[in-house]
Amino acid sequence: MATLGLNDVKTGKKILHNGDPWIITEADFIKPGKGQAFTRIRIRNLKDGRTTEQTLKSSDSFEEADAVDTDAQFSYVEGTGSEREWVFMHSETFEQYRANLAAMGDAWKWLKGDEECVVTLFNGNIIAVTPPKFVELKIVETDPGVRGDTSGGGGKPATLETGAVVRVPLFVNQDEVIKVDTRTGEYDSRVK
Repeated sequence: MATLGLNDVKTGKKILHNGDPWIITEADFIKPGKGQAFTRIRIRNLKDGRTTEQTLKSSDSFEEADAVDTDAQFSYVEGTGSEREWVFMHSETFEQYRANLAAMGDAWKWLKGDEECVVTLFNGNIIAVTPPKFVELKIVETDPGVRGDTSGGGGKPATLETGAVVRVPLFVNQDEVIKVDTRTGEYDSRVK
């Protein structure tokens, strides 16, 4: 693994810190009027999502993490309850990867099958899954829509085919397919 010095520390780099992979979310080079220059970084743990700040002097360095983002297609879920595993397949090598609930985070809410996702691998294991930015899912349960309710205000909860619950406008009915923004978990539009 490569060692990253002060000049190599940039936003988006993945580093090893206390044995875990972290991603640098912010990096500010600070040169005060007196004293030595330093870099202040904000990092996020790729395994559990914790964030922290670090101050680096010119002599400090980090090991670059062997964490790789790759495209993989969601295939199926195996098992039940907390023992569930989500199986992904690399589209070129056909290699299969398995993710547990901790690695999935909230991504499981948006996956029904065959979606192209970005999986983060660390030492050959999935530690994070990023679903597509938008997914199209069918509403399986919601209150009936009322004619004339077209205002943007308000809304009602709707349960989707994956089990996720999102707020939708009053005019959206059960059995309709909607587009959802997975980054925010919000309704985007109806699909024709």
